[in-house]
Formats: sequence, C-alpha cells, structure tokens
Amino acid sequence: MLAIFLKTLPFFALIGLGYWAGRARFFSQEATAYLTKFVFYFALSAMLFRFSANLGLAEVWNGRLVAAYLWGTLFVYGIATIVGYLRHQSTEVTAIEAQCAVIGNTGFLGVPMLTLLLGEAAIGPVVLALAVDLIVFSSLIVILITAAREGEIRLGIFKAVAIGLLKNPMIVAITLGFVWSALHIPIPAPMNEFLSILGAAATPCALFAIGASLASKSAERLSVAGWLSFCKLVLHPAFVAFGAIFLFSVDTFSATVIISAAALPVAGNIFMLAQHYGVAPQRVSAAILVSTAISIVTVSLIIGWLTAA
Repeated sequence: MLAIFLKTLPFFALIGLGYWAGRARFFSQEATAYLTKFVFYFALSAMLFRFSANLGLAEVWNGRLVAAYLWGTLFVYGIATIVGYLRHQSTEVTAIEAQCAVIGNTGFLGVPMLTLLLGEAAIGPVVLALAVDLIVFSSLIVILITAAREGEIRLGIFKAVAIGLLKNPMIVAITLGFVWSALHIPIPAPMNEFLSILGAAATPCALFAIGASLASKSAERLSVAGWLSFCKLVLHPAFVAFGAIFLFSVDTFSATVIISAAALPVAGNIFMLAQHYGVAPQRVSAAILVSTAISIVTVSLIIGWLTAA
C-alpha cells in the first residue's frame, strides 16, 4: 500500500500545487476557469478520442461491469436521497446531495491516474464508468431539478437533456472515437502524434485546475460535507464492490478498476451545476474540498487493498 501511496502522491501533489497557486492569488479564478475549459474541450477530449479510436466499443463493452457500477451507484444515490428527505431538504437540494454522493472526478483524475497505476488495460473500464456518470446521472439531476421547479416532467426536459449530452465534449470525443474505430479507419501518424501531445497535457493541467478551483471553495456545513464524503469515499466503492464481486461476477481486473473509480472524490463539475441552478453551491463546495483532502489517503488504501488481494 505504501508503494501505491507513493505512486498516487504526485497526482495529489499537482492538485496541492494548484491549490497553493490559487490561494496565493498567483492563479486567479478567471485563469482557472480558462485552464479548466482547455482541459475539458481540448486536452481531455483528445485523450478520450485517442483511447476510444484505438480500442473500439467491442473491446471495451462489458455488460456485467456496467450493471455492477450502475447498481452500486444507484443504491448509494438512493441512500443519499432518503437521508436528504429525512432531513427535510427540498427535491433540488436532495438531488444535488445525491449527485455528490456518487459522482467522482473520473474524467479529470480517474482516467489519467488509474491508467498509470493499473496499466492501459484500465482505460476501457474507466471509460465505461465515466459514460454511466455522464449519460445516466448527469441527465438524472437535470430532470429532477427541472421537474421539481416546474411541477411536472415535460418532453421539453428530455430535449434539453439530449442537447446537453450532445454538447458535452467528453461524450462527443468517446462516441467519435468508437465510430472511427468501428469504421476501421487507421489514425494517420501525424494525427496520432497530435492527439498524443495534446492528450498528454490533460493530466497535469487537469490536476492543477482541480487544485486551483479548490482554493476558492469554502468548508462550510462540515457535517453535511462529512456525510457526503463518507458516501462518496466509502459507501460508493463498497456497494460497487458488492455488485461487481457478488451480484454480477465481474472479472477481477475490471472490478478493481471500477471500484477504484468509485473511490474517487466528489467531481468538480457538480459545483458548476449547483451554481447554474442556484442550489446549495456552498454545500457542494465543502463536499469537494473535504472529500479531495481525505481521498489522498483513502484512494491509496482502496487501490492498494484491491491490487494486493
């Protein structure tokens, strides 16, 4: 486990460097926003397209893995939703809290870190987990908040969700990559080098951006942040592990990858959603900050335990 911790430490050190730059005002919030946009629309998209185009959907698809990850995620989502309603929270706030409980930083942190720690074979399972997060749960939160505010579920909501998915560069990059692979079109050497160079920028820039964005986060409502961090860092990987090992008999390596993905801290894009809808942004901010700090230890422990088992 010490070896795993030492391997994960540089990733979190980059996050720490970004945090310092943000706190020291060396990197402004505006600069962080533009760096995040560069990673989201260019570097990470190039990385995901290259991965998908070189693999192909047939090589990546694993129905048991998707079922296990979806089952574990929905179970914890349900727990967080019940607890939210028992605390007399509104539907909008409950939906945001449930999102924090299950959606991790798979794109910015999981893809580069798990690929390095577990090898290139981890790419397929990580991409599938990321696709479930983006397609199922990013859509679900929009439907729940919009329906709660309008008092009904209209067809227009689903149109907005579909447009949102089509505008998401990660989904577009993965889809185009799989289409490219399905058409058996070889990637020209210059194009492959271009994607490789651009994609290589995703890891350091994404981690730095995570840290710099954390510098503007507050740690208010620590009791709620602690509960949501517990859901994300403990309950989520535990229930995904139960689904992968006992319910759906996922192969050992793929199970290790999706359990590790489930152990990642709360995703930063939930804060953007919370700000966009005006729903508990400070609560989300605290959950991201607390879960990221704790995950320095918990992610290493979980990956170390899984790889040693």
